[in-house]
Amino acid sequence: MGFPVSAGLLDAMVLSVVNKEDTYGYEITQYLRRAVDVSESTLYPVLRRLQKNELLETYDKEYMGRNRRYYRVTPKGCTALTEYRAEWSQHKNKVDSILMNEGEEQ
Repeated sequence: MGFPVSAGLLDAMVLSVVNKEDTYGYEITQYLRRAVDVSESTLYPVLRRLQKNELLETYDKEYMGRNRRYYRVTPKGCTALTEYRAEWSQHKNKVDSILMNEGEEQ
């Protein structure tokens, strides 16, 4: 059983992966699959949205005679990632307080 991943959480996860190092779509998908079920057809609209919102930028780099599109986080994307991480921490703590019985007794 898995938990659904919201668009906001997926945005945050993509930004976090790309923030580690510039990378390309297939590699991002493979990294995310360690935690969530995501396909390349799901990922590319996310990448386009993040690019449109100026959180990611792209550049092409030759690989085995072909160009490969790489993504990198913009300064605006770094700010958004910091905000996503703070929101995630708060959300996780609230869920843990219920799910893991870490909160006050009812």
